[in-house]
Amino acid sequence: MSLKFAMYGALALSLSIVGCEAKPSAQASERAGTSAHAPSDAVPGSHEDWCAEHQVPESQCTRCNASLIPAFKATGDWCVEHNLPESQCLACNPELKITRPEKKL
Repeated sequence: MSLKFAMYGALALSLSIVGCEAKPSAQASERAGTSAHAPSDAVPGSHEDWCAEHQVPESQCTRCNASLIPAFKATGDWCVEHNLPESQCLACNPELKITRPEKKL
């Protein structure tokens, strides 16, 4: 009887070691079309130009592309407290609604 339990224990342990990854691989995400970032050829302002991670247009996402920061600062559109564009700062502007453009058919 104890041999049977030992075998079940070994089987359970091997399945837990082999089991699924906690995070899907990047390749799996790309195949499923669930990438958090816009494709490199996305047209700014289009439905495809969207950073799903930060819920702003990818072409304006300073958290993903720090090279955009100087342009926002130069126009006075910068929240120093939260380190992102004031036009994207939901902490300072809770009524702000940033919506993804509709997908064109």
